[in-house]
Amino acid sequence: MKVIETALPGALIIEPQVFGDARGFFYESYNKGRWQEAGIEAEFIQTNVSRSAKGVLRGLHYQWPNPQGKLVSVLEGEVYDVAVDIRRGSPTFGRSAAVMLTADNHRHFWVPEGFAHGFCVLSEFATFTYQCTALYDASADAGIRWNDAALGIDWPLSEPLLSDKDRKTPLLQDVPAERLPVFMP
Repeated sequence: MKVIETALPGALIIEPQVFGDARGFFYESYNKGRWQEAGIEAEFIQTNVSRSAKGVLRGLHYQWPNPQGKLVSVLEGEVYDVAVDIRRGSPTFGRSAAVMLTADNHRHFWVPEGFAHGFCVLSEFATFTYQCTALYDASADAGIRWNDAALGIDWPLSEPLLSDKDRKTPLLQDVPAERLPVFMP
């Protein structure tokens, strides 16, 4: 496996070693020992799968308190995936990192606890998987506006299909401090 650092310390692109031939391919999507050797400590306790149509944007979502780290990847299609550091006091607060995740490139994106996460679908459909370090907690569910100008995210679409929930999320500057994670160096 190859680990690629992004502009956000802790948010990592993971490229698994893919073994393929005329029959298809095989790769490990997660191996605790290899991850620990790479300095990544994560234990997954919930896995989710979603399927979305072209133009759908989901996010920017996070949980606080009871944050979730997420290992995300695409099983079918292509998405533009984004993580935003929203930890109060972080030197990279409000900055983002993005990666193209496709069924063909087999990349994974590690989005640590304390980061907001979102993606938009660029293919006809995309099947997306999330391995999470904490269970979903409806009382901790939160979000930030996908097109908050202060975040400067260069989304590859301008008029996405959004859920009602995502249409109503606040700008980062309007989120009460107690609803944001805290940076712990």
